[in-house]
Amino acid sequence: MDLALPRTFDAAYGAGVDRGLCLGGGGLFFVAWQVSYLQTLATLGVRLDAADRVVGTSAGSMVGTAMTSGKLKRLHAEVSLLAKVPALVSALAPASELAPSQQRALDLFLKATDGEPATVQAIGHAALAAATPRPETMRLNTSLVLGPGRWTSDALRITCVDAYTGERCVITREANVSIPRAVAASSAVPGIFAPQPIDDRMCMDGGVSGTGTHLDVFGGAKRVLILAITDGAGVSEGMMTLHPEDGLKELGDLEHSGTAVMLRTPAKVDLLELMSPSSVPEALAMGARQAGDDVALLSSFWS
Repeated sequence: MDLALPRTFDAAYGAGVDRGLCLGGGGLFFVAWQVSYLQTLATLGVRLDAADRVVGTSAGSMVGTAMTSGKLKRLHAEVSLLAKVPALVSALAPASELAPSQQRALDLFLKATDGEPATVQAIGHAALAAATPRPETMRLNTSLVLGPGRWTSDALRITCVDAYTGERCVITREANVSIPRAVAASSAVPGIFAPQPIDDRMCMDGGVSGTGTHLDVFGGAKRVLILAITDGAGVSEGMMTLHPEDGLKELGDLEHSGTAVMLRTPAKVDLLELMSPSSVPEALAMGARQAGDDVALLSSFWS
């Protein structure tokens, strides 16, 4: 099965999808915000787990997996007790000291102002050369957080990027890839975690692609709720393969495909603290508060 899926809205990948949920990337902070936002909505009666398609990227791959497998409440409890769940920190937070080869790969990613193929390939090659912990370490930590590696949902899509070719890959249940492996690939930040073997590929973080949301996978869907780390407002410089105008263009392209869109982002984000465990308490409180504010509007949009 070829996992590479070209990024294009012309293909209308989401045709026939009634309700879509997009869970973007954003480190440990965004795992906490998303899981708090979604769990609060669930307790208030808005069941987003009824989505026909859930696309998870990096942080969103972990949250999307938990939600589609009925383990969102468990993940919320684990994140809330972060100090007692070192596996979650190990799975999503970087080591304090990086080897020079790791730092080179991470710097290439952080400083990348576009998602052009040559840029993504250069980052991928550096990621492959970096002296990171072994790939199985990340998979083990992911399985400790999410539980057994059984793929339970046909709705779930997990994104990653081939570190050698730079191609965007989308993993589904049909690919016969374990959940821990798919999530570890989608969350493999260059230089911090090793690219993961997926079929005949070595795959890295799905956000190393010029997008952290992959909205084209919903092209032509009826409606989509998007949880993204930022809407791009106020961003003047490119970073992490994202050009400042890319997010708004991608959103506009999805709407142009005929999809009704609702976008939600954290009320406050410090991009330098996304991987810091100290950001988690604020993220949890913020997610719960914003979900409470959004419940009426979202209930109407989703029903």
